[in-house]
Amino acid sequence: QTRLVESGGGLVQPGESLRLSCVASGNTFSFVTMGWYRQTPEKEREMVATITSGGRTNYAGSVTGRFTISRDNAKSTLYLQMNDLKPDDTALYVCNAEQINIWGQGTQVTVSS
Repeated sequence: QTRLVESGGGLVQPGESLRLSCVASGNTFSFVTMGWYRQTPEKEREMVATITSGGRTNYAGSVTGRFTISRDNAKSTLYLQMNDLKPDDTALYVCNAEQINIWGQGTQVTVSS
C-alpha cells in the first residue's frame, strides 16, 4: 500500500524559502497526479499545486510565481519549492496521491518575523 511521508517544513521569516519533499512508498507514484495541499485550524484545506504524471502543473492563484511543484519519478518523490514566503503561507502542508486518494501526515510551515 502506498504511503506518503512529507518533510522540509520549518520556521522561516517572510521573504525566505523552503523546499518540501514527499516520498512515496509502493509502485504507483509514476502513474498518479500528485498534489500539495495546505490547511490551518481557521481555513478549510486548499489546493496549493498539482502535477500530473506527465508533468502538467496547476497552481493556486495565491502562490503562482512563488511556488514550484516538481516530481522525480525515479525517486518517487514530490517537491514543492516555496520562495518569497509570506505569513499567510503558514499552514500544515500535506501531499496527496489523487487517483488513489492517499494523504500524508503533513509538514508544518510557519512564516513569522
